[in-house]
Amino acid sequence: MIQRLHHAQVTVLGEDEARSFYCDVLGLREVEKPSSLLGRGGFWLQLGECQVHVGTEDGVIREDTKAHLAYQVADIHWKKRLNEEGIPILDSVPIVGFDRFEFRDPFGNRVEMIQPLDL
Repeated sequence: MIQRLHHAQVTVLGEDEARSFYCDVLGLREVEKPSSLLGRGGFWLQLGECQVHVGTEDGVIREDTKAHLAYQVADIHWKKRLNEEGIPILDSVPIVGFDRFEFRDPFGNRVEMIQPLDL
């Protein structure tokens, strides 16, 4: 039986740029990787009980995929913060009961911010 999501992984080209975006812009907390994985590059982030693993990978056309992470937020204010960083907000199909939007991170990964609405 599947119990819960443990982690999801995104891939990037530049580890330092990715750390700056995910830690400084989005405010996610980096956690130590197991020593057996240190030589593989990338870094891990803790988000509540789940993790986001950021790996390095070349030759992937991320902009062509619908695969994405969706971060549930308490305040959809993120549009302003992302615009300040020069990140365009994408159109998304409305879902009843939620305020949401999408964007591509600086590495092409699709990301959704979603806020449940009190109806």
